[in-house]
Parts: sequence; structure tokens; C-alpha cells
Amino acid sequence: MTKVYGTGAYDFKRHRVAEYPVELPNQLGDKPVESKAGSTLPSSITLSEIQRDRLTKIASENWLKAEKAFDAELVKDIYTTELTVKEGRKTVPLHRVMILEVSQYLENYLWPNFEAETASFEHVMSMMLMINEKFRENVAAWMCFYDRKDLFRGFLERVLRLKEGRDLTIAEKTNYLVFMINAFQSLEDEIVSDTVLKLASLECWHSLSYGRFQMELCLNPDLIKKWKRMIKRESKEAAKRGEPFDPSSSLEVKFLRNLIEEFLEVLDHKVFPQKHSVNGGDDIADAYGFERVDDACVLYCERFMEFLIDLLSQLPTRRYLRPLVADVAVVAKCHLSALYRHEKGKLFAQLVDLLQFYENFEINDHVGTQLTDDEVLQSHYDRFQSFQLLAFKKIPKLRELALSNIGSINKRADLSKKLSVLSPQELQDLVCCKLKLLSKEDPWSERVDFLIEVMVSFFEKQKSQKEAINALPLYPNEQIMWDESVVPSINYSGEGCLALPKLNLQFLTLHDYLLRNFNLFRLESTYEIREDIQEAVPHLLAHINNEGETAFRGWSRMAVPIKGFKISELKQPNIGEVKPASVTAEVTFSISSYKAQIRSEWNALKEHDVLFLLSIRPSFEPLSSEEAAKASVPQRLGLQYVRGCEIIEIRDEEGTLMNDFSGRIKRDEWKPPKGDMRTVTVALDTAQYHMDVTDIAEKGTEDVYGTFNVLMRRKPKENNFKAILESIRDLMNEYCIVPDWLHNIFLGYGNPSAAQWSNMPDLLETVDFKDTFLDADHLRTCFSDYQVSFINSDGTENLEPRPPFRIRLPRTLKGNTHALPGNKKLIADSINDANMVDSCGEKDQLIVEAYIPPDPGPYPQDQPKQNSVRFTPTQIGAITSGIQPGLTMVVGPPGTGKTDTAVQILNVLYHNCPSQRTLIITHSNQALNDLFEKIMERDVPARYLLRLGQGEQELATDLDFSRQGRVNAMLVRRLELLSEVERLARSLQLPEDVGYTCETAGYFWLLHVYSRWEQFLAACADNEGKPTFVQERFPFKEFFSNTPQPVFTGQSFGRDMRAAKGCFRHLKTIFQELEECRAFELLKSTADRANYLMIKQAKIVAMTCTHAALKRKDFLQLGFKYDNLLMEESAQILEIETFIPMLLQRQEDGYARLKRCILIGDHHQLPPVVKNMAFQKYSHMDQSLFTRFVRLGIPYIELNAQGRARPSIAKLYNWRYRDLGDLPYVKEDAIFHKANAGFSYDYQLVDVPDYHGRGESAPSPWFYQNEGEAEYVVSVYIYMRLLGYPANKISILTTYNGQKLLIRDVINRRCVPYPFIGPPSKVTTVDKFQGQQNDFVLLSLVRTRFVGHLRDARRLVVAMSRARLGLYVFCRRSLFEQCYELQPTFQLLLQRPDRLSLNVKETTSYTERNVEDIGDPYLVSGIEHMGDIVNQLYQATVASYEYHQHMAYSGSMDTSGEQSNQPNSVAMDDDMDTDIPASANGSMDGTPPVSQSEGPTDINGLENGETSHDNQLDSKTDTQVPSTDGNSKPLESDVKEDTKSE
Repeated sequence: MTKVYGTGAYDFKRHRVAEYPVELPNQLGDKPVESKAGSTLPSSITLSEIQRDRLTKIASENWLKAEKAFDAELVKDIYTTELTVKEGRKTVPLHRVMILEVSQYLENYLWPNFEAETASFEHVMSMMLMINEKFRENVAAWMCFYDRKDLFRGFLERVLRLKEGRDLTIAEKTNYLVFMINAFQSLEDEIVSDTVLKLASLECWHSLSYGRFQMELCLNPDLIKKWKRMIKRESKEAAKRGEPFDPSSSLEVKFLRNLIEEFLEVLDHKVFPQKHSVNGGDDIADAYGFERVDDACVLYCERFMEFLIDLLSQLPTRRYLRPLVADVAVVAKCHLSALYRHEKGKLFAQLVDLLQFYENFEINDHVGTQLTDDEVLQSHYDRFQSFQLLAFKKIPKLRELALSNIGSINKRADLSKKLSVLSPQELQDLVCCKLKLLSKEDPWSERVDFLIEVMVSFFEKQKSQKEAINALPLYPNEQIMWDESVVPSINYSGEGCLALPKLNLQFLTLHDYLLRNFNLFRLESTYEIREDIQEAVPHLLAHINNEGETAFRGWSRMAVPIKGFKISELKQPNIGEVKPASVTAEVTFSISSYKAQIRSEWNALKEHDVLFLLSIRPSFEPLSSEEAAKASVPQRLGLQYVRGCEIIEIRDEEGTLMNDFSGRIKRDEWKPPKGDMRTVTVALDTAQYHMDVTDIAEKGTEDVYGTFNVLMRRKPKENNFKAILESIRDLMNEYCIVPDWLHNIFLGYGNPSAAQWSNMPDLLETVDFKDTFLDADHLRTCFSDYQVSFINSDGTENLEPRPPFRIRLPRTLKGNTHALPGNKKLIADSINDANMVDSCGEKDQLIVEAYIPPDPGPYPQDQPKQNSVRFTPTQIGAITSGIQPGLTMVVGPPGTGKTDTAVQILNVLYHNCPSQRTLIITHSNQALNDLFEKIMERDVPARYLLRLGQGEQELATDLDFSRQGRVNAMLVRRLELLSEVERLARSLQLPEDVGYTCETAGYFWLLHVYSRWEQFLAACADNEGKPTFVQERFPFKEFFSNTPQPVFTGQSFGRDMRAAKGCFRHLKTIFQELEECRAFELLKSTADRANYLMIKQAKIVAMTCTHAALKRKDFLQLGFKYDNLLMEESAQILEIETFIPMLLQRQEDGYARLKRCILIGDHHQLPPVVKNMAFQKYSHMDQSLFTRFVRLGIPYIELNAQGRARPSIAKLYNWRYRDLGDLPYVKEDAIFHKANAGFSYDYQLVDVPDYHGRGESAPSPWFYQNEGEAEYVVSVYIYMRLLGYPANKISILTTYNGQKLLIRDVINRRCVPYPFIGPPSKVTTVDKFQGQQNDFVLLSLVRTRFVGHLRDARRLVVAMSRARLGLYVFCRRSLFEQCYELQPTFQLLLQRPDRLSLNVKETTSYTERNVEDIGDPYLVSGIEHMGDIVNQLYQATVASYEYHQHMAYSGSMDTSGEQSNQPNSVAMDDDMDTDIPASANGSMDGTPPVSQSEGPTDINGLENGETSHDNQLDSKTDTQVPSTDGNSKPLESDVKEDTKSE
């Protein structure tokens, strides 16, 4: 049976890898880099310079190449000379740390030689710095510590005691803090959490002031017992050790209190170095004017805020630490600090506000339940009333406050005014003694402004988060777009912190979860919109004309000048709101300047598309280069305002409605749009409009809505942000219910296996597996832990069992053990299980019923479709878990049949629970279509399948599964069935008009058909002995006279009776289908019919996660319902886009209807795409729900047999998985045994030296290119084509967008002009190719200085697992072989020669050579050498005309041996035979593609139109390469791919 795993020790922990910019030195000159210790490396650092560097020399002498004895002095020397920073905002010299990290300083030197008692301060600090660097680079940080867990605890103890008796510099304090932040972000790691969670336990309450301690225990009486037990235990332990019991001296108690006090000391005295006094009010007032601010101290303060926010936003740490933060009044002190108001403290102020939000978060800390708005309000009133009562009794001066109504005094200004009547002593007495909000010992307690701030923040009414979110505009405007502290630009290096929420393991409540996701999603979409504006606007070439107005010289594909804009309707606000109910405007523009294709894109705009209105006013004279460098982006673009809007309708020049899907224009009345003018009616954002109009009225600002002159659109695929934000906002306004069984797990608390099927109620005790098992042996191998015994339906033993099988499942299946954190227990458990089996000598029994399915009917179409896949035991485990209620997680490594498993779960579910409905969600349309095509091959009636969204057009099937297509199919089917009913009526000599409608057919069934059948059954009961009775008396014999074989034999009563029941089942199905069609008869409009189909009829509804988020409102309105959710590719879907599909239906009586949630994905492959580095790295926004669940230790099943690649290629990535093996056919099939013709090896790493003296280059940041690798890869591709490999079997992949564009350019030059070579199937990035595969992959890794984002092992897994038969990796060997994270793969690659090894004797693409036989290897020395080989082969090919044999490869691909089914092959034959001179563009016959230095570059028109320079190599525009693949489909041609994101 299958194993279910929890997170193992060596599982991935965190791997969001990124590349960081490095500062340029002032002047490098010719000095050697090794000149002085501590030198910062220049940004143009090369590998050779790293190798000459002092640190690299030390590394190779001490721990890389030679193993010298450990030298503690060396560690001190490296720390003091290389790792300490004397001044400035930086806390570490980044380059020096990166070099030490690359040389594995931590793994090979610091950690192996660490002893907790003897290690020096520098040793501990160096280890902390290296761990911080791993977190900054987002690679697994704690992995190397698992071999000595006990010692690691000793290391953490040393870290906690590091500050005892030693003063740290501010940079060291910041590094220390960053380490603590990272440790508290890793609570899923047992070795870390055991130690750090003690710091946030109840013990830390020993350090509370006495008044606060009393107050907390009064509010939580349950804790009194716990406190007493803890004191008792501690005093016993102290007595054992023979020490006096002094709890306040222990490390756990003091640690966080000391940290907070240290922070307040820095905030108060060190940020502004001149300032000294705490109580001197004058200093505070002057502080704003201080010019000198200590940047390092500011960074420390920001990091400390981040630390406290992290602690208060996770329940395990928040529970006991919140009173500590309140007791010291951290937030109030920060609010009053000089830094909070200083211009350099902008980020600090935003972080303080975030901390205040989490301190006052609406949650019951001790129970973990969310407080409703009413409860929050009630507690606010209770708190205020008791304060008024106290004031009335004890403080006569506050009599007025005591008698006021709460509404008049719960605002900040009113409350401050009322408290100002008290003298400072009275105020101090009130706050510290009567209310006990502070300790009297607090040095700030004598400051009046501080005491009032504490009072006000404790008693004022907090603004409801819901109100704040509802008042936010959903579209970004120009102010938020270019605010760097909220939407950071691409070059976030991970060194500082940001005022952003983080998505880590746990969330406080569902509201907190939605809020963090809302904020991040909003900012990520803002960033993408900002990039699009910066891309589209410059092409318009705006200038000021002679009349002084803005005019445009250029044109842009995505933006068009506006001819007219007017607000057409303004509706009154709804009751209780101030913003208008709706604001509608009309925008007119012309598309006359566009060519046909772009014109059609503008004509395709439809309802709900989002557009942006821009106001552009360029400066009168163009900015000089100096001004442009200083100017902000909006200033450079002349951009004044940005406002979003949503299309309501679009009309052509004659006012005719275009693209109407609401049914107002019937299909047959549709006409193509007329003229060039288009008028779009749009809905503006009402919240934004209200804010703008208020500003005009109050501040006299300019009327934004009179200035718009450009309308911008975005790519439809990327423009769904508004609908998703609306869905999240709606969820925050509802009391949204996740099913009870999922709620705690979802937030990250409780027992991780609580939602596993074996712990759920309502299990399916007996499961009918239908066609899952191909035979009895298949079933036995899948349940090998059991003694399987087969029985018949009547309980007797079955000696010759045949499928289908029903299995009575025990609640705990063997082998399906619960997940255990770590792998060691699992191994121990399995050994124990084996011992138990041996000792007992008997296995448990599993009873399987082999039943005979009823006869489906006499016609061929009645026969059910059968599954032919022989599922592995692990896949059967996944199917078993998937059909039971609860949460099922399936990890599917590359090529392990995830889709087949998913389809079988759906198939078995449909047959076992026919009344339940299932929702399928995937990330891409491609995956959804693959899934759908396979479901159609199973025994699920097509009428129950429905595919929503735009992608249904791409389904490779004759049937239309869209809503419209299903409705039409139902209507056609109705007519077919009614004609069958008429035929049945004729055969029974009855009038044919019974088949007039579905209703009359229903009466006919009851009166004539069913009654006859009942009479027949009654007659049969008395005549079972007559073999011919059924044949003679069957009432519908005439109707079934047209079957392919006679229905009855007349030889056996039993056999004939079974056939008769089959015939009756056929009739019953006809009338059942007619009953389902009846609704389509009654509903007349297409929309009603389509909705009925979706809500009632379809049993399996499929859509992408984007469509689910877009249409959530519609689903709720229609009353959409479903019981099961299956999600494919779930490790590639953003957390929030996974969550929304769980909530597409209203609750029933306060309960969620969802019974099963099946998540299928692979967290070892690439995560969701998040384009902004800061959100990806700082906020972990690219963490999918699937990955978070795996990190939380929730049980998952990992499929363990791949059927995609040669076993040798699979070894390159299967080390990442538990026990990934190969399916039998990968070992047995002939194609996997034959070598790749022309190559010695099936995979190889090819070392590419510098080409023309250069390795990697970056024309713009992150836009990495490597010309040598590009030329080499293309030469190898041409070599393969000349041997006869089909182009559509070869893909070229690379890890950077810049290199992708360079390779496409080289292909345009060297391959496209020659039809017999042509472009390959795909030239794209590894990230884009995830989920696809090809026979041969040529991979370029580009980098030669730093490894870059390939350090993320997930990207490596994707890159290595795309090829089936041949993988050739082009890279710089010396760089990649020393990368710690990639070792297992590169060690295997480097067992073979690092120069390309060819078999030049093989001149066709067919070979009989075995894959193990390397033949006669011919090593290629380099790029030029490969060029010569291609040149010679080309000449030889032209000289000899023997090409028809060269297509043998395609014959070997499919055993029929026909070559004509490869369009490539045929085209290539013809070209090679006849068209060589023509194909070489009129040049001489023998001109090889290699020597053609500047071939014609064929670009299909200009992509973004403006000027031809757009197609230069460095532009962000993908060139289109016309393909010779027979289908002439251009390579992927996005207008703009985000070159920076990858």
C-alpha cells in the first residue's frame, strides 16, 4: 500500500532564490582584486576574480580542497576583517558574505568545528551571518544542522546568551535581530521551534509589571491554574539543582523584555546622536530638524518593528507576548519618538502602524477565535463604561467625562481634551496605579503626552478593518503606483525590510488571512499595471503642439489617444454610504491608425474588461539627460493622473452594440462593426470618484476627469485583478465559512492529519472501484499488505474473480500510515510493521466482492468506456483517499500520471456518489483541456460534463463542452430521443404523437412502457423453467429488432432474462434523459437554459482558478452548488486563488457543503509567478496553499513511478523525491534503449568557455545573455536537423529571458532562411516550459559569475525533467560544480566528459546502437569547432541527395514505420531535394547556415509598432519566428514578457 508522508528533515524548507544587484565602486582602476582585506567586490566581478580573491584562497586552503586543522583565530580574523561594517546603513559587506556562502563556509568549516562551550563570539556570529545570507538568498537554511540536532540546540542556547557581558555594535544588533526574525519564521522546523517557542511561553509573564500581570489573570481566569502548575514545576526543578527559586533571572523570562528595552534605548538615544534626554520636551520638538540621522540605527528600529509584527501575527507567539508589548507601551513610545515624524522615518512609521494594527487585532488570543464586529464594539463599550464608573467614583475632576455619552468622547481629540484637566501627578496615578496600564518604574511615565497617548490608544474606538477596505478604491492611482515603500521596484535586495504583510505558515483568523492577501494582491497588480504603463506610454511620443495642448506623434499597441470623455450618469449614494452608487462615463476613440490585427484586438473589448484612463501632459521642452536621471517616472512620462474603469458596453460608429453576450443581440442578427470610431461606456470607481470630488471641493485641486487624453488596455489574461480583489472584499464582508474539518488546518493550527480521510466521519465503507483494477492480480499487488479474498455478491467464495470490484475498506489502511514529522520515524514504523507481519505469520484479510455488472444494453453505444491504465499501488492509494471525504494531497513528480489519477478519482466518485457535484480547478487552460479529454474517455456521460471559461475552444474534440455547446447538444439529443420514442410507440401499435414533447413521453413511459414491463416480470416469475419464454413474451421485441446481434437465443432462461433487463435499461435511460431535457423545453432563453445546465444538470464542472475568481459573484447569485473540489497544478496557484474556489457557494444553514478537497501538485517544481521580487521574497507571496500545507506537515501521498524519461535522465532529478522509480515501459520500450544518433551520450554537460573574451553580459538589469552559449546551442540544433531529427521534437530552453531573445535572434539569422532547418518546436524559458515536455532538450544556463536563480532547486528540477530521450546542458562548469544546493545533479552530469561528445559516423537520425554503447566518441573542443562540424555536414548533405532514409527517426518514434505523418519530414525532404538555391535566398548553393553572418531576420510586422528599433535585441519585445513545422505556427510571441521577473 501507499505511504503518506509528512514533512521530512531533508524536505525543502524555503527556497525562493533571487539575484541581487551590487553597487558599483567609484573607480576600479587596474588594481588586483586581492589587494586588501575587506575590499568590496565590483559589480563586474568575474569567476576568475572570485578565484583570485583572498577569501577564496583561504577557503581552498582550509576547507574546500585541503582539510587543515580548525583554526579559531582564522574565524576571528575573517569576522573582523571581512564581515564587520563600521558605518552606514548596511549591516554586512554583502559581496564578502556571498563569496563565503558560495565557498560553503558554514557547511564545511563553521558548523563541523562548532562546540557549544568553547566556540568564540565571532564563531557564533559568523554562523548567524551565514544563516541570514541563506535566508536572504532563499535557500534551505537549516539543512546542514540535521546531522547534529543536539549540538544545534547548544548553538541556539549560545545565540540567546550572546549578549551577556558584551556590547554589540549597532550592525551586530541588527544582524542578531534578523537571525531571530528568521528563526521565528521557521516554526515548522522542530529543531528551531523547540528552543525559540520557549521565549514566547507563559514564563515570560514573570517580567510583566505587577499591575498588568493582575489584569491579564483577571481577564483570563483559566490561566491561573496553569500559572500555579508552572510555578510548582519550576520550583521543584530549582530545588533539584540546589538553587534558590528566582524565576525572573532565567533566560527565557528576560530575553524579549531585554530586547525591547534595548530597542527603546536605541530609538531614544542613538537615532539622533545629539539627543540625550528622555524627558526634555524641547529636544523632541527640535528632533525633526536634525540633519544627522544614524542610518544604521534607523534600519535597526525598522527591523525591530518587523520582529514584533512577526511575533504578534502568529498565534503561538502572540498569545503571551502581546501583554508584554502592551506593558512596555512600545507603540505609544514609537508614536511619540522623533523618528516617527522625521522624513527618514517614513518606513518606520508605516511599520509602527502595522504593529498597532496587530496589537489591537480582533481575536481572542487564548481561544484563537475571531471576534465579530458586534463583540469588538461591545468590549469597547464595556471597557469605557467601567472607566467612566471608576472616574465617577474616584476622580471628581473627570465628572464631566464620566457623565458623557460614549459616542461623544471615544474619538482621539475629544478624549485628549477631557483628560487634559488632570495634573501630571493625577494623570500618572490614574494610568499607573488605578488603571495599571503601565509600571510606575517606566522612565517615560512622567511625560504627560506619553500618558495621554497610552490612555487614548487604550480607550479610543478602533476603525473597523471592513469599513477601511470598503472605502478603498480597487484600482490603483498614480500616487500609490510610484510609492517605493509600498510598491518597491524590481531591485529589492533583501537587506532591508518593507511595510508589507507576510504570508508565512499561520494566520490569526480567516479575516487576517484575507486581509494580508488582499493587500499583497492589490500591490502586486499595481506593480504590473505600473510596468504596463511604463511600457505603453513612451511609444505615443507625446509633445506640446503650437496651441499648447498635448498631441501624439507615435502610436502604441496598448494605448490610444481619446477623442472625447464625458461623465454620463451619477447615481445617488446608497443609504448609509457617502460615495455615489455608480458613476458612468463615455469614452470615444479612433482605431483608424491600426493594422488589421491590432484593430481586431481593440474591437474584441467586451463587458467587464478593465481599461485605464491616463492624463498625459509632457514638459514643453524635452528633459535634459541630467533632469531625466533625477526625475521620477511620472515626470519623465509627463503622466499626471491614472484612473481605472470597467467596460459596461462598447458601440461602433453607428451606435450598434458590439461583443454582446447578454442576449440583447441575437446571433443571427450580428454584423461586423462599422467605421473607425468606437464609444465605450465605462463604470468608474465610485470610492475614487468621491475622494477626487471631495478634494476639488475642499482643496481646490484640478478636476481630474476633465484632463484624460489616453485610454490604455492590458492583455486580457493579466487583467483580472479587479474581479479577484472584489471577490476577496466580498469574502471579508461575509461571515465566510470554511468547512469545520478544514478550518484549523487552513489557518495552520491543530493536528495536521485531522482532515485525513481516516479521521473523518461519514466514510464510504464500501467503494465500487469500477474499472480501476484491470484484473485480480492488479488488485492483489496494490493491496500487498493484506490477504485478499474474493467473494461473489451472495457471499460465496469466488475462485475466478474478474473486475469490477467492490472493496470494504478498513478505517486504517496498512501502508497508509499517518504522516510523521521527519523521515526516521517512518522508517522505524515500517520496520515494526514488517516484524509484526513476520511474527504473526498472517496478514489481515481484505474482503473484495467481484460482482457481475448488469447488462448495459444491446447496442454498441450502451457499452461503458473502460480504463486501460495499470495504476501503481501509490496511485491506488491516492484514488482511495480521493474518493473518501476530507483533504487529500497528492504530490506528483514529473511524468508520474497526475492527470490519470485525477481522472480516475472523478470517475469512481461519479459512480459511487452520483448525486454529488464536483468542481475541477486548474491553473492553465492547457491542463484543464488535458484533464477533460481524458475524462471523456471514461464512463461518465458527456451530458454531465461542463467546461467554463475561454479555453474550451482549444479542446481537441468534436463535442462542444461550453455552456452554449452543451445546451445545443441537449436540444439535438432531445429530438433524437423523441424520434426513438415515436419508433417505440409504432412498435407497440400505439399513436406516434406520444413523442411530441418530453412531457407526453413521460406519460407514455408510465402508462404503456413501465406497465408492460411489470406484467412481463410477473409472468416470468411463474415460468422460470421455460428456456424460450423470455424470447416469446418480451413486450418490446419489435423495437429491438435492429440490434447488431439477436438479443435472445432462446436456449437459457437466465441468459435471456439478463438480456431483457439490459434492453429495459436502455429504454429506461432514454426516458431518464428525456426527463432531464424537459427543463430545456420549458426554459426559452439561451441564458436561462445555460444557467440551468450549470446549476442543476452538470455533475462535473471545470474551470481555471482565474475564471472562478472572476465569476464568483455570478455563481453565488445563481445558487451554484458543489460537494467536491479537485485542484490540479495546485502548487502553481497563488494561495488566494486556491482559496476562492472553496467558497463559490452559499452556506446551507450556516454549514459549508464541501465534503472533499483534493489538491494535486508538486512543490518541488516552480511556484506561482510573482513578478515583483519584494513581494516574492519579503512577503513570500509565491508560496502556494499546497506548499504551505506540506510545510505544516499535513499528510500527503507522493506518486513514485515516472513514465516520461529514460531512467538515466530521471536520475538527474529523482534525488529531490522520496523514492521515485520508473514505470516498466520506460525500461522495456525499444525507443528508450536506442542511443541518440550522432551523440555518444543521452545526456551531457557541455562546458562553454568565454566567447570573444566574454561570458555572461547584462545589457539591462536581470536581462542576462551569453552569446557563446547561444551560438553553441544553435549549432547543435542545426547539427540535429541536418542528421534528420524533426524540428518539433527539439526544444531549446534557457533560464533567462534575455538569453531566450538572443537565441531566437540567432535562429532567425541561422535557421529560418533555410526551410530544411527552420526553427525548433519551442525557444522559451524553463519557467514558461513547466508542465510541457519534448524528446530532446538543449538547455543554456547563461550565468558565468554567480549561479543566480538556478540555486533554487525547484528550477533545476523543472529544467532537468523536460526531456524524454536527450538532454544537453550548456554552462560554465567551474561555476555550477561548486554550488552546494545543486550537487546531486551536477555530480552525475560531471561523471561524463564536459566537452560535447559526438558520433560523427552516424549521418542519419536512426541508429541501432544501444544507449549504453557510446560508440566512437569524437570530442568537440569548443564553439568554433562545432561550427566547422556543422559546416562540413552541411556541405556533405548538399553534395549527396540521399535524404529519404534520413526520416527513419520518425518511423522509429511510431512503430508503424510511416514517415509521412511528420509534416516536418516531408517538407524537409522536398526542400532538400529541389529548393536549395532558392532557400538560401539566391546565394550560392553551398552557403552554409553557419557562415551566414547577417541573414535576413524575418519579423512579422512590427510588434509594438512605433519604430523599427523596437525589434532590436535588447528590446523587451519577443520576435516572431515563422515556423516550418508544417502548421506554420509562430513561436510564442508575447508582446512583452516581463524580462525582470525571471
